[in-house]
Amino acid sequence: MTNILEVKDLCKTYVINKRQNNVLKNVNFSVSEGEMTAIMGPSGSGKSTLLYSVSGMDNITSGTVEFGGKNIAKMNQKELAELRLDEMGFIFQQMYMLKNLSVLDNIILPACQSGKISETRKETVERGYELMRKLGIIEVADNDINEVSGGQLQRACICRSMINRPKMIFADEPTGALNRTSSDEVMEELAKLNAEGTTIMLVTHDVKVAAKCTRVLYIVDGNIQGEYTLDKYDRTKLRDRERALNGWLMEMGW
Repeated sequence: MTNILEVKDLCKTYVINKRQNNVLKNVNFSVSEGEMTAIMGPSGSGKSTLLYSVSGMDNITSGTVEFGGKNIAKMNQKELAELRLDEMGFIFQQMYMLKNLSVLDNIILPACQSGKISETRKETVERGYELMRKLGIIEVADNDINEVSGGQLQRACICRSMINRPKMIFADEPTGALNRTSSDEVMEELAKLNAEGTTIMLVTHDVKVAAKCTRVLYIVDGNIQGEYTLDKYDRTKLRDRERALNGWLMEMGW
């Protein structure tokens, strides 16, 4: 299977009050097309920093990050912005959306800003509707963002992440602000996208979320200490997956 993401000797250092803080230290891993990878670890272990570094949202100190065969460490800010817009999708714990736009307009905004897909605005709008139907939120298309539930808004964020047909989705605690029911619904949608071939990498502290992934990377003090591989997600075996993953995490010091 082809690797969509290859990370070699990645280091990330912050300088605070003239003191170096080595957040990531010689991190090495790859992600194959079609994988759904979770990053787990204790608070302050570097999970989000790793996600931001490999997705081009944060500059790296040293090492290489290749996305789709392109070394993003050598790209300038304009090239990185175009890469993130055209080939990546992003979902965050805080559901950043523009308050002056409807839910649908927020979803299609990245497509209106990108030159990747040649289509009319009518065609873009129809693709937005199609994604909303797929995720079961078509009824709130014309609503303001303060008129929908947290679960509906996060599913709208998933639609937005998919609008430019990205090669890979990066998600930082995508269920962290949701209750258990909404969290389960959002993760079911992400699992469906993955089953259809979308590559996903997400940061989570929730074993129930990670158990729906196909691989878990465990990071401590900026180093990947181990990885756990699961079969393709099967809802009927979720409890067994959770139990096995939880046992492995306990062995890792979770």
